[in-house]
Amino acid sequence: MDLYRTESTFIRRAVRNYVIAASLAVAIVAAALATAAPARASNDPAVVVHGLVNQALGVLRNNQMPLAQKQDRLRALVAQSFDFGEMSRSALGYHWRSLTPAQRADFTQLFTQFIEDSYLSKISEYKGQSVTFTKTMQLAPGYTQVGSKVLQPGGGDPISLDYRLKFENGEWRIYDVTVDAISIIANYRNQFNRVINGKGFPTLMADLRAKSSQLANSVGGSASGR
Repeated sequence: MDLYRTESTFIRRAVRNYVIAASLAVAIVAAALATAAPARASNDPAVVVHGLVNQALGVLRNNQMPLAQKQDRLRALVAQSFDFGEMSRSALGYHWRSLTPAQRADFTQLFTQFIEDSYLSKISEYKGQSVTFTKTMQLAPGYTQVGSKVLQPGGGDPISLDYRLKFENGEWRIYDVTVDAISIIANYRNQFNRVINGKGFPTLMADLRAKSSQLANSVGGSASGR
């Protein structure tokens, strides 16, 4: 089924380093939250992202911290920076309108778990990459994109990693990340649409649960809340 190939299809677009960039999209931002409270309070989205990324690199380079501890830390912090409600709505596109409030809540919870496990399972693939920031541009009132590039140790083509943020309730939160101009959320939306159109929303939920269970096993089910 397409859903089970979602992650691998996304990764194959830019070879093995693409996995690292996708991991950084979640891991870098999430890891920084433990020490980035002043940056998060800023009304400047560039300051928010720059502060998070710079501090997160120190966490990712901490070889003394066990992998399971990093995963627990990231899972506990990521919700503070990412707008999973907006990401879930966008991932379902027009199908979102036909869901009941209970179905929306169930999907948001499951999709959040799926996204977290998909990328937390790859934290160990961080191999010393560094990040340089590019331009920040307004996408629409209240929506901004902060650009960066992931630089590979020893050379190689840099990977573009752009954060899209929405200003709501007095803070900037990430609602999408693009890797080499490919939107993570749009990638999932295309996959989910095919499943729902072909076999219905219940099948999508069943497939997500199965995939999430596999991913949870791959990260060891390390979250204390599990």
